[in-house]
Amino acid sequence: MEIKRDRYLNQLIGFAWNGQVKVVTGIRRCGKSYLLRTLYKKHLLSSGVAEDRIISVELDLARDIRYRNPLELAAYVRGRTEGSNEKFYLFVDEIQMSDEVPNPYNEAGKAVTFYDALNDLRSLPNLDVYVTGSNSRMLSSDVLTEFRGRSDEVRVHPLSFAEYYAAVGGDKSGAFDNYAFFGGMPLVLSRPDDEARMTYLKSLFSEVYLKDIVERKRIAREDVLSDILDLLCSSVGSLTNPTNVSNAINSVKKLKRQERVSSNTVRAYMGYLEDAFLFSECKRYDVKGKSYFDYPNKYYCEDIGLRNARIGFRQQEPTHILENIVYNELVIRRAGVDIGVVYSNERKDGKLKHIAREIDFIASKGGKKVYIQSVYAMENDSKIEAETRPFGLIGDSFPKIVVRHDIRKRWYDENGVLNIGVVDFLLDDSLF
Repeated sequence: MEIKRDRYLNQLIGFAWNGQVKVVTGIRRCGKSYLLRTLYKKHLLSSGVAEDRIISVELDLARDIRYRNPLELAAYVRGRTEGSNEKFYLFVDEIQMSDEVPNPYNEAGKAVTFYDALNDLRSLPNLDVYVTGSNSRMLSSDVLTEFRGRSDEVRVHPLSFAEYYAAVGGDKSGAFDNYAFFGGMPLVLSRPDDEARMTYLKSLFSEVYLKDIVERKRIAREDVLSDILDLLCSSVGSLTNPTNVSNAINSVKKLKRQERVSSNTVRAYMGYLEDAFLFSECKRYDVKGKSYFDYPNKYYCEDIGLRNARIGFRQQEPTHILENIVYNELVIRRAGVDIGVVYSNERKDGKLKHIAREIDFIASKGGKKVYIQSVYAMENDSKIEAETRPFGLIGDSFPKIVVRHDIRKRWYDENGVLNIGVVDFLLDDSLF
């Protein structure tokens, strides 16, 4: 089964021969290698590029193990390309397998890394360089620091619903139900039944993601990291902060004073989960005050299937699952996403109070902006009023959308707010 990833493929095509290292990042097993070595290679071959002009190095294979030494990698590629009038493409897969080696000219100096090799190779005028890597070394923070403006990042995500549906077809509602349960990790589609899909997703956490973070960051309290994962997965769409998380862990586990988990430790561990692309922090933004709040904020899982797997497919909270899916879709569409906060003066219990109202998402991209509420169902007038009231407090003319699970056809209310079914929204990226 060929899964189309045109959004990312077109980015790679657009970045070709721009003098930068193209760095394909994203959570492990989301399809980075497939994008580069299958889809992009197929594009190059169909464009007339000879196969022997594509240099492919797979550092996870024994045949290429010598090239884990960055000096050997640089020497090999230079030997293939220098002195030739032909143009070459270099694909380096699983770059996190690269070793650091002593500087042969100064053993006491800074070690030589793959960043040194790639920055050297990018200077060759007849070579276009592309690399993929998993979270254990190719974290966005590392890439941006080490390449210092000499790279273009293509951030790959698990399958969007549009990509998922293009692959599976059939009834749209049924496909969405499966997507909301198992998520969009590409290999889920190749598993023969539901039990195999559940097993695969559970193993990703225990055998891949947790091990990567523990080894990379030398985690002293693996139990705490595991507890944080459970709490964040259980509370997607809920406001929280490191202090709340540490208090919850200490309370539930009834830890002794000397064993208690500090908020600083939790903050660091939550940062590791973000760097590994497992979770994204979504900050709250004061729409009228035009400023961000420090805490609390919300955390969303990169893939809803991974979230469900982590908590044993037990907490099927449709409201929060829908919200996570909508958030991920906006990020996939390369929007900046915040949680909106607006205030109104309302009378409660006979007193006039300053009440904060929340807008689920403010999405911004290229000068465009849209306000979005994610709602599983609006079954009565009071629910409709509660969900749409914040829109009336904003005071600008940018589009306002309610993404709903309980409708199929889109329509506008008397205030110009678009009501649209979630499947319709996910399949129509012309809206934003």
